[in-house]
Amino acid sequence: MAKDWREQTVDDLRALINAAVPGVEEEAKWRKPSNPDGVPTFSLDGLICTLETYQDKVKATFAQGASLEDPAGVFNASLGAGKRRAIDVFEGDDVDSEAFTDLVRAAVELNRS
Repeated sequence: MAKDWREQTVDDLRALINAAVPGVEEEAKWRKPSNPDGVPTFSLDGLICTLETYQDKVKATFAQGASLEDPAGVFNASLGAGKRRAIDVFEGDDVDSEAFTDLVRAAVELNRS
């Protein structure tokens, strides 16, 4: 059976995260009956981001996103949140892989500072 576009999007973002910085750890958190697989959570010297799947989107939430520079304007959700920022990816959207990778690297640098 072919992967759902959301599963493929999570796989694509996961690959970008893992390629961005060696040593990233992935853990499934917040398992519940409606989401038995949990939420993929990525950390290196602190939380980097999570990837949540919804009916209409995949949400990549950066824990310290408000402190990251985003010159490419990739963040498009949770823009008013105090600490976090997110990227909502809808079916058919193209994620700027270079800008996304830059955000992952910047998040790790921030975790290490």
